[in-house]
Amino acid sequence: MSDSIRILSTKKLLPNQKQYLLNAGFLVVEADFITTKPVAFELKNIHDSLIFSSQNGVQSILEHPKVAELKSKDVFCVGLKTKTLLEENGFKVVAYTGYAEDLAEIITLVYPNNQYTFFSGNLRRDTLPEMMKEAGVSFNEITVYETVLTPQKINTKPDGILFFSPSGLESYLKENKITKEIAFCIGNTTAEAASRLGIKNIIIANQPTIENTIIQCINEFK
Repeated sequence: MSDSIRILSTKKLLPNQKQYLLNAGFLVVEADFITTKPVAFELKNIHDSLIFSSQNGVQSILEHPKVAELKSKDVFCVGLKTKTLLEENGFKVVAYTGYAEDLAEIITLVYPNNQYTFFSGNLRRDTLPEMMKEAGVSFNEITVYETVLTPQKINTKPDGILFFSPSGLESYLKENKITKEIAFCIGNTTAEAASRLGIKNIIIANQPTIENTIIQCINEFK
């Protein structure tokens, strides 16, 4: 078995996600290189349109005692899973996209006169708020969770590494080097970060989902 392909996921996978890789005959190592935790926040000055760029933001809001007050508002979000989580909990999603850039474009071109409240994490990217500022869209921002890097040393070099965010990548590189390994990235943002950090072998999922990242990995090694 020593010549089996070894895949490292920088996030613990769901059993069915991991099974895809095991079925392909790979050895799978998984660890959470980042963790997120809700932070205390107040729901005040909330505008009529809400923005979520991740499931983590939704989870934090769902734990707030006044969450019911928000359900009458229009929601704009990044990610199909974020949209599903919102709708399962009684929110009305007006628009969703795979990437923050695309969401910013819809907001600034189609809904520029709305006023927005953006629920974000402490390590969020500047893309969405900056594009909205440039377009003169009115919004405020509330930090509802924080992302903590949890780096760890991986002793046996993997052949491929699954990365799901720039912060996961940053965390991995704190304790490990990447030389010949292929970095499978969930999307352009993570891939751009990998490229900036000098990683040469990068493959990007053609849809920003964990499942698609795994499929790219299997296709590459099969």
